[in-house]
Amino acid sequence: MKILIGSDHGGFNLKEVLKNKLKEIGHEIVDIGCESVAAVDYPDISDKMALAIKEEDEKTRGILVCGTGIGISIKANRYPHVRCALVHDGFTARLCREHNDANVMALGGRVLGDELAIECMEIFLKTDFIPKESYVRRVKKLGEC
Repeated sequence: MKILIGSDHGGFNLKEVLKNKLKEIGHEIVDIGCESVAAVDYPDISDKMALAIKEEDEKTRGILVCGTGIGISIKANRYPHVRCALVHDGFTARLCREHNDANVMALGGRVLGDELAIECMEIFLKTDFIPKESYVRRVKKLGEC
């Protein structure tokens, strides 16, 4: 699976941990930034993710990391084709896929430990959307303004 991954400076270290795990698992990785712990603005990374997701097929998933995951997810969700879920544990990682067909997951680099973040990522990547009629109807509404 192709995985787009990006972070601001607050999520850089966790992004690198996740990239290493993704390589180990055998996924194709596209790093959209940032390059270090030097300060960058998380909205810029969200914009890059949204543009990259739009150019990919529906199977491509994205992972965003900032200090808390809050700001980067808010900005990402300004785009109608992005369904970014702020994930805190395995339960939210699973349900954001099963019920909401999230195509991007946001994590907090200052909130989650490496092991929990890896667990969330693995669940997010292996879980499929359940095409139940009510879920499909609701997901369709997510992209409407």
